Amino acid sequence: MNQNEDGFTQLWPTLFLQRLIPSAEIANQALLQFLMKQDESRAQLTTDYRQQNLFEQSHPALQWLHQCINKSISDYLSKSGVSVSIQWQLQGWANINRQGDYHALHNHPHSYLSGTYYVSMPDQPATAGQRDDLNPGDISFFDPRPQANMMAIAGDPQIDPEHRVTPAPGLLLLWPSFVHHAVHPNFAEQARVSVSFNVVLRRSDALIPEQ
Repeated sequence: MNQNEDGFTQLWPTLFLQRLIPSAEIANQALLQFLMKQDESRAQLTTDYRQQNLFEQSHPALQWLHQCINKSISDYLSKSGVSVSIQWQLQGWANINRQGDYHALHNHPHSYLSGTYYVSMPDQPATAGQRDDLNPGDISFFDPRPQANMMAIAGDPQIDPEHRVTPAPGLLLLWPSFVHHAVHPNFAEQARVSVSFNVVLRRSDALIPEQ
């Protein structure tokens, strides 16, 4: 860990990637059609995520998405300062979230990075007359350091333990798998469609850190 010349060191960072994939509209149309057809044939498509790997299928739009994700993973690792050669496998699954669907607080064990790509995001209806802290359709990420905000004062960046994102079609998110996150309920009549994935590292002696 590098220490600044003035003696200050920023400890325990959590790197988070949020990027819009350019020119994703045509691919998203093909992905949406493919995923909804999958949903028609599998009633538990979203919840049985361990029983599928979308990226084992040869659909052209999935191959395009696979390439986009791999490029983002490479960029993430480079930004992280990882210098060893890393090989990984993507395990992906579909999320078809209909009206009222949500994902409770969770993380993704047994993987290194996790992410989501948004295919279709319906406009959420107005919430007039309801609580003003509702965030329909959003995804929230939480500081992995328990109670780090307990002693925060005015101006302290640690005061908010939550990072909230309002997704849009074409948006790709990537984060360390240990980070807890939750997806707020979909209030719209249309489905919210995304592809989530885990980055599973292939074992190698080069990955063992020196401590």
